[in-house]
Amino acid sequence: MITASIVLYNNHIETLKKTVNSFLKTPLKKTLYLIDNSPENTLENYFKDPQIEYIFIGQNIGFGKAHNVILDKITSEFHLILNPDVEFSSNVIPTLITELKNNAIVSFITPKVTYPNKALQFVCRKHPSFFDLINRKLKISKKKIYENEYRNTDLEKPFYPDFIHGCFMLFKTADFKSIKGFDKRYFLYMEDADICRKIDLINKKKLYFPKVEIIHQHQKGSSKSLKLFLYHTSSAIKYFSKWGLK
Repeated sequence: MITASIVLYNNHIETLKKTVNSFLKTPLKKTLYLIDNSPENTLENYFKDPQIEYIFIGQNIGFGKAHNVILDKITSEFHLILNPDVEFSSNVIPTLITELKNNAIVSFITPKVTYPNKALQFVCRKHPSFFDLINRKLKISKKKIYENEYRNTDLEKPFYPDFIHGCFMLFKTADFKSIKGFDKRYFLYMEDADICRKIDLINKKKLYFPKVEIIHQHQKGSSKSLKLFLYHTSSAIKYFSKWGLK
C-alpha cells in the first residue's frame, strides 16, 4: 500500500535507526527503499529486514536523482519522501493517507514538523523569489520572512501553501510518477521547491496537515558549511533560471 525512500550519505547510525523504525512501525503493508550515496556500503549491515530494500549507489549522485532511482519500481498507492533524521508515531502515516484519499486535488501531504525541543519548524513557504533567498541569509526584513513563512496564518489548521520543505512528503504515487519525480539537475537543495512548482503545473495542491506531527532534527547545513552553501547557491541559480526570479 505504501512505499518510502530515504537517501543516505554517511549518516549517523542511531539517528537513522530511529527514522527507519518509525516507518517500520506503521501498521500497513510497506516497503522502504534505502538508497545509499555513501562511498562504502557499511550502512547495509544495520538494516536486514524483509520490508527494506537497500540500494547501494557507491557515489554521491545527489538527493533528487537518488530518490528517482526507484521511480520505475514503485507500484504502491502512496509514496513517502523521507529524510534520515525524522521520528514519528505509528498513527501519523495512516492519518495522512486518510486525508489524501479524501482530497482529490492534493498530490502530497505534510504534517506539523517540530524540533526535538517541540518548537515549531516553519516548513510552509511562499514560492521563493530571489529576494527571499537573499533576505533569509542577510535578515534584511524580518517582516518579509514572516510573511513568506505564513506566520500570519493559523498554523494549527490545514491549508494549501505554495511550497513545503521536503523532510516528509507523502505523495499519491501516481502524481509523483506523472511529474517524473524530482528534477535531477539539482544536486542538493531547491529540489523540493521545484517539485512544488511542478505540482502546480498539473493543477494539484500541497496540503499542510498539522493534526499530526513529526520530529525533525534539521541541521541547517548550508548555513554552517561553505561547501553546502555553494551547493545551495548553485541550486538557486538553476531554480530561478527555470522558474524566473519572482
